Amino acid sequence: MVNRKLLYTVGGVLLVGWLVTSSASAFGDTARTTYLTFNRPVSVPGVALAPGTYRFEIVNPNSSSDVVRVSNRDRTRVYWMGFTLHTSRPAGMKHDQVISFGEAPVNTPLPIRAWYFIGENTGREFIY
Repeated sequence: MVNRKLLYTVGGVLLVGWLVTSSASAFGDTARTTYLTFNRPVSVPGVALAPGTYRFEIVNPNSSSDVVRVSNRDRTRVYWMGFTLHTSRPAGMKHDQVISFGEAPVNTPLPIRAWYFIGENTGREFIY
């Protein structure tokens, strides 16, 4: 009788642990970390970025999610960090498109207007 109760208790604890672990990983990357590679110069507010790969991520995902950081791939250099606005994906925009650009004069870096999260209808709009 005692062995059966012990077996059920251990089994229940293992099941709950497995469910909690599975649920936590289902939420994925709350920072929405995205690696973007550009083949021409682009810009974020006040900063021109040379062609290359950059890491975009939300700094405060557990609160307002309004601060975005743009750094190099391995996060050893931060190029920009600032406040952004919540924005909705424009109707007709593909769900795998993650960047929308603004207009710029010829021979100047193209400004990144907004960064959208893959497969989601929301994103962050840069404040210029």
